[in-house]
Amino acid sequence: MPKQQVKSSRGGWLFLVLTLLAYMLLGLANPELTVKALTFFTHVMAQVLPMLGLVFLLIFIANLLLEPKRVKRYLGKESGIKGWVTAVLGGILSVGAVYAWYAMLSELKQKGMRTALIATFLYSRAVKLPLLPLMVHYFGAVYTLVLCLYLIIFSVISGILVEKLSNTKTNKR
Repeated sequence: MPKQQVKSSRGGWLFLVLTLLAYMLLGLANPELTVKALTFFTHVMAQVLPMLGLVFLLIFIANLLLEPKRVKRYLGKESGIKGWVTAVLGGILSVGAVYAWYAMLSELKQKGMRTALIATFLYSRAVKLPLLPLMVHYFGAVYTLVLCLYLIIFSVISGILVEKLSNTKTNKR
């Protein structure tokens, strides 16, 4: 697969400069509001940076361990039931914000992961293991079990539909 050339864009730098200018103008006009805004920004960055660090660590580990041949075997077109089970269990066991997984899933897709399994992974994240005892307490074991089974079944159905729709869309081009 040939490497695509990446166009260099100055848009990001322009946005950064404009944002810094806006903060400086705000600082001159209203120093108290500027301090509040910078404090908020600091708190947000303190929450986001550890998650980004985790994402980069997972991508680094994935690049070391997951060769395209292995990804195709376990998560590719020929993975069969093993791929579906891996996607469902991976989604259920995954923790943290969903946006943290997007980069990792994109990396796996480039190495051969099926679109259906990505959709299944993301959908099956709705089953939250740490919350199951609380759910059983409030709604009962039968309701919780039925809901979890439905979520798992529909995660697979969703994966199949996403793959069929994305293949139809790409085939019409």
